[in-house]
Amino acid sequence: MGEIISILNQKGGCGKTTTAVNLSTALALFDKKVLLVDMDPQGNATTGFGVEKANLDYSIYSVLSREHDIADAILPTMVEGLYILPSNISLSGAEVELSREIGYHSILEEALKNVKELFDYIIVDVPPSLGILTLNALVASDSVIIPIQAEYYALEGMADLLKTMNLVEERLQSPSPIKGILMTLYDSRTRLGREVHQEVKKFFGDKEYIFKTTIPRNVRLAEAPSYGKPCILYDQESKGTISYIKLAEELLKMEDK
Repeated sequence: MGEIISILNQKGGCGKTTTAVNLSTALALFDKKVLLVDMDPQGNATTGFGVEKANLDYSIYSVLSREHDIADAILPTMVEGLYILPSNISLSGAEVELSREIGYHSILEEALKNVKELFDYIIVDVPPSLGILTLNALVASDSVIIPIQAEYYALEGMADLLKTMNLVEERLQSPSPIKGILMTLYDSRTRLGREVHQEVKKFFGDKEYIFKTTIPRNVRLAEAPSYGKPCILYDQESKGTISYIKLAEELLKMEDK
C-alpha cells in the first residue's frame, strides 16, 4: 500500500509546488506508480502538467464535496506511471463548505483509501495556510516533507506549523511524522545560504531530519511551469532536474532502511 506524503509549509514561495511536481515525476522515472494530489485552489501543480484548469469535468473539489468518486477525477500525465488529481479555483470555497460536514477533517483520507493500494506514493501539494484543506492533508498523510527557502525569514511561522501538526496527532490520533526538511532556493556559496542552513539545523535539533539533497535557485525550475512540464522533462540536464532526481533517490533509500 502506498505512502501518502504531504509537501507542507504555510509560508508561500518556498517551493512546495515545484517540489511536489518534480519529486512526483522523479519517483515515476524510478518506476514507481505515483499520484499527485493538488490541494491548492491556485491549481499550480495542475497547470504544471499542462492540464487546463478551467476545463476540468472533475477535480479534487468534486471529490471532497462527495459529488464524484475519486477514480473519476484522476487523470494521467505525460509521465508514465504518474497521475494527478487536479485542482482549480472552485476549491477556494471548500473551506467553508467542508466545515459544515461531520468528520470534515478526514474527507480526503476517506477518499484516498479507495485508491491508496494502487500507488507506491501519493504526493499531496498543500496550500500555504493552516486551514481545513491543510488539516485534511495532515490527517490523510503518513508523513510530511517541509520545504524551507534559504532566506532570513525561513523559520517564521514554523513553530505554528509544528504546533498544528502536534494538535492533529494528539486530538485526532493521526500522526504525520516529518519525513524530512528540504532546503530550497539554496546556494552554499553565499553567506546567507550557509547561515540559514545552520539555523534550520539548530531549530530542528536532529540533523537526520534534514535532507542531504538541497534544491538550488534555478532558472529552469522557474521556467518549466509556463511550458506545462515538470523541469525534469523540460531540461533534463539542469541543476534543478539533477537535484530532484537526487532527492527521489535519497527518499527511496530511506524507504529501504
